[in-house]
This record gives sequence, structure tokens and C-alpha cells, in this order.
Amino acid sequence: MTSATLLLPARDSFGGQRLTPEVAKALGRGDRSLAGAQHARLFDILPRGWPVAAVTRQRDAGDASQSAWLRADPAYVRPDINGARLLAYGAALALTPEEADELLRPLRPLFGDSGFTIDAPVPSRWYLRLPREARLPVFHGPDEALGADLFEHLPDGPEGRRWRALLSEAQVVLHNHPVNARRAAAGKAPVNSLWFWGASAMPDHVTTTHTAIFSDDDAVQAFAAMAKAVAMPLPGRFGQVEGQSVFDLRYVRDLALLQSQWMEPLLGALRSGDVATASLEFADGTRFVLRAGQRWRFWRRPLPSIAA
Repeated sequence: MTSATLLLPARDSFGGQRLTPEVAKALGRGDRSLAGAQHARLFDILPRGWPVAAVTRQRDAGDASQSAWLRADPAYVRPDINGARLLAYGAALALTPEEADELLRPLRPLFGDSGFTIDAPVPSRWYLRLPREARLPVFHGPDEALGADLFEHLPDGPEGRRWRALLSEAQVVLHNHPVNARRAAAGKAPVNSLWFWGASAMPDHVTTTHTAIFSDDDAVQAFAAMAKAVAMPLPGRFGQVEGQSVFDLRYVRDLALLQSQWMEPLLGALRSGDVATASLEFADGTRFVLRAGQRWRFWRRPLPSIAA
């Protein structure tokens, strides 16, 4: 049976944008329910959790099994009157391999003195190798902190104090680095900070019921590959699918584009029989399951808004 799942942001991400009549009618007639975290709907991971650093490290370098790992991604932080804000990290900075290597050179002894090895098998993804028994604070994912007050998302508690101190030392090292002077001269954002996140060891297993997962998120692609699903970049619009396919649209905020390029073509595939079941999975936990036969539920009113 062919199915298509759209992973979507929380419904309140779209503000006052309006549903088209076709989509409003389909959602009003669909089966609505509440579900758990989106990654838990995609993958069965044991032990439970979202071990990003270890799984992406395994895909990037193939050596994740013997250690614990922490992402220490390059980041751009801008001071403001109230503190500082994380404005970009990882791939958004478009570092070259040569820039990454130059930036890492003075950081290696800094982290080495603390017992950690730092490296970058991919310029946008930097890693710290940790002892498997290392006690770590809670680290926030960069998407949670992007655009927000940096200090509200730094690790706290006794273990967090050490990592805040390491971060401050790294920022001092990076502040006057010649790579950043060259980037500034070229109109590019500097790499003046790191973002620690995703602490983990390799999971015992990762499986999925989906056969193909289309995403521009490197973590989702890494988990899909570990689960032996097809892992591919997100296409520009919904097209022909086979098996059980997932399309990761969590970063789309333009509801008009989402409807014209994804939802309406998916509804067309339902009507033609090319797709048997469609699932719209929102980050706030709301799920709509759509099938062709629901068109006969004429007594159900169209959904008045995406947030209703």
C-alpha cells in the first residue's frame, strides 16, 4: 500500500494564513488524533531518545561505536543590548573544509586539555569525542535557541558550569581568528562560537516502517540511513511516490506554498488512487489521516483555519 506522510511545523507557526477551500474541506473530513514527538513517529530507537551526535557521527566517519559524542557545531552569535543571540550554525555558515581546519587548529589543545578530541569530518558538523561514562548536563538543540537569548539555552547546574566555561574559552579563541577577518571582509558571518548539543552513544537499534524519507535535515537523513530506509534530499514539490514515503517540511512557514506544492498535489494523488493514505503530522502533536473515501463525509464542515 502506498502512503505519504508530511512532517509539518506546529500549526501556530502559520499565523493568520488561510487554508484553501480544497485543503480546508479535506482536513475537516479527515481523521484527527493526537500523537507523540515527531521523531518517535518516524523511528523506533532503543534506548529511547534522539541520539543525534552518535548517529550523525557514524554516518560521517563510521567510528561512533566506541565512544560517546557531542556535537560542537560552528556558530555565529551576535551580541545585543540584552545579551546575545544565536543567529546561524552548521551548514548555514557555508564553511569550506580549509576554513574548518584552520578554525579547529587552536581549539584542539583547548579541548584536549579537558580530555576531549574535537574534529570535523564534515565542515558543518563538528564533534567532541567523550568517554562513554561522561556525566553531562542537558544541552538544547540549536533549533530551540535560534534567534533566542543565548543565555537562556546554555547548560545549567554543576555539570553545566564546566561547559559554559569551555564555551567562553572557545569564543575567546575564535573571536580574533584570521579566518573570521577574511569572512568579514567577504561579507560572510563569522564563526565566533560553538553550539554543544546531541550528546549520545550509539543506539542499540534504529528501525522505521517507512521505505523512503526525504529531508534536508542531516540528522533525519542519518537516522533514515541507519534504519536502512532510502534517505534523500527534499524535492521541490510532491510527486509520484512508491511504498511508504515521508517528506520533512518542518521548516516551511509559507502556508500558500505548502498547500500549492504539497497538500493539494497529495490530495490529487489520493483521488486518483496513486496514494492510498496520507498523514499530516504537525509538530504540536496533531495528526490528520486522509483517505479518498472520506470525500463522502459531506456532513463534516471544512476546517475554519489551520490552528482550529
